Amino acid sequence: MGAHEQGANAVEGRWLTIPRTLCFVLNGDDVLLMKRAPHKRIFPNRYNGVGGHIERDEDPLSSAHREILEETGLTVHDVRLRAVYNIDAGAETGIVLFVFTAYADSRAVVANSEGTLHWIPRADVYGLDLVEDLPLILPRILDAPSAAPLFAHLSYDAEDVIRLRFAETEAAS
Repeated sequence: MGAHEQGANAVEGRWLTIPRTLCFVLNGDDVLLMKRAPHKRIFPNRYNGVGGHIERDEDPLSSAHREILEETGLTVHDVRLRAVYNIDAGAETGIVLFVFTAYADSRAVVANSEGTLHWIPRADVYGLDLVEDLPLILPRILDAPSAAPLFAHLSYDAEDVIRLRFAETEAAS
């Protein structure tokens, strides 16, 4: 099959997405979170994992490794896909988010312009000003490290309240 047979140009009437990674690096009982810089357009002053856009020549796993190294300076191991979800924020394009966990043997991180990095004990994570979907997704991925990846759809209702539904919930209904 040649490139022209992939159907990549069949975009009319399709919902297009931007691929991104989100990574949670673990060391002992701590999770590395970034407090996003106040000048950032996306989630300023809120805590999130590290990650970013998947480049054209990357797969999601390679992107996760690159983003972790760029944003933290850490070399990690046991990188695992934990969740995939579509994010529909009501725009013409959406986001497909590949969520990973990884383990670091070192806690020495580098400074970056995205925000400040903090090793947070897992017991203290939910007391932080987190990005709004993290309280919904983190328990599912951190408390069951060997479980299969989750599949979810994130959207917002008419009052701009987050709605996150998981595929296994729908399948069980």
